[in-house]
Amino acid sequence: MTDVTVDSTARDQAAALRSGAISATELLELHLDRIEERNPELNAIVSLDAERARAWAAVADQAYASGEEVGVLHGLPFAVKDTHALKGWRTTYGSPIFADSVADHDDLLVERVRDAGAVFVGKTNVPEFAAGSHTFNTVFGVTRNPVDPTRSAGGSSGGAACALASGMVPLADGSDMGGSLRNPASFCGVVGMRPSLGRVPEWPLYNQWETTSVGGPMARNVGDLALLLSVLAGPDPRAPHALGDPGSSFAPPLAPAPLAGLRVAASVDLGGDLVVDHEVADVVRATAARLSDAGAAVADAHPDLSLADDTFRTLRAWHFQAKFGALLAEHPTSFKPSLEANIRAGETLTGADVARAYTQRTSLSETMRLFFGDHDVLLLPTSQVPPFPVEQEFPETINGQEMPDYLAWMRSAWFITVTGCPAISVPAGRTADGLPVGVQLVARHGADRRLLEVAAALEELLAG
Repeated sequence: MTDVTVDSTARDQAAALRSGAISATELLELHLDRIEERNPELNAIVSLDAERARAWAAVADQAYASGEEVGVLHGLPFAVKDTHALKGWRTTYGSPIFADSVADHDDLLVERVRDAGAVFVGKTNVPEFAAGSHTFNTVFGVTRNPVDPTRSAGGSSGGAACALASGMVPLADGSDMGGSLRNPASFCGVVGMRPSLGRVPEWPLYNQWETTSVGGPMARNVGDLALLLSVLAGPDPRAPHALGDPGSSFAPPLAPAPLAGLRVAASVDLGGDLVVDHEVADVVRATAARLSDAGAAVADAHPDLSLADDTFRTLRAWHFQAKFGALLAEHPTSFKPSLEANIRAGETLTGADVARAYTQRTSLSETMRLFFGDHDVLLLPTSQVPPFPVEQEFPETINGQEMPDYLAWMRSAWFITVTGCPAISVPAGRTADGLPVGVQLVARHGADRRLLEVAAALEELLAG
């Protein structure tokens, strides 16, 4: 007998599997029951294949029974983000163009999850080509917030965050260009981390030198997230930018960082660069106050990231045009308008424009290097708004101020993207309507383990 449920931590579920307290088949059936209960309303998991999952779970049980050496995720149910190729599985990228596409390979990130022994159950829903932080597409429809299904689950890893928060899976993978691991974590009340550039290598890519997007982990708590990061991280010869630290260096247990004397720079709006919903701002201020009360040296400070707007918008448009321009020309009516506009914005860019953006990105990296000489972490909002109505593509106003496009309300996330620094969203509060709000912690490039330890300390503090 075991008291493990689908809401148990991933580490407890893995321990129960290793001890024989529960079988992979039994654990899978618990998750399939939860999927059957909640997924029809929430639409987090797509391309579900219960029978294939049962077959894999049976193989996992045989490995345990025979005493084989197994990976740290062995027997844990897992659903892969639908922009990541899972060999032999329908992989649509949220696009009608690839509605019936079946992957002929595993992406490197998926390969590592497979090698660690996870039992695949399906894919998690995404917006079209992962563009935008609200998960909807014409192939599978919209993913709803598990706390309030009338609200957005965020995106582009919205299906992953929703599946986690509702207990359909114990861990989830994602990717992040403009906030796609962090925004949905904030919206759904889970933890999402954008690792340092090079921490989670990716392959295959059309351009290994394009480094605005990274893969990364999501979980219901920081310790579980560290477990998944230990699987995803580490060098690979196919990824020339990969950092050399082995994935095992991020494995739990995590010792929460001492908060006494921790140098925290706290900023609600990065010196006026962000328009932040009043309730979100209140959560950031309250979190800073809790850290100060716990002995942290909290200062009202922020780096100058004013170059980030032009840098991100230029590099995103250049990347989208390079990756999707030919596909748009071939299928001109198969793209949502906001994505089409983003691709077409890249058509008029010059070499000088792109060079300027990379020069500015270099300056932003240096700005953060110097900033973290005086501060250990930066605290700011993850998302500038709480979860918005599911019928909207993006929030059109914040505090009465109009948002010009589907990117403007996510500046709190993508201003950090172009610095290359690791960032993590941790659940920190609720609005008056009970909607989740996360705060974002940022550390210097390469300090991913340190960031996890600070995040674990904050999680522990806020739970007290």
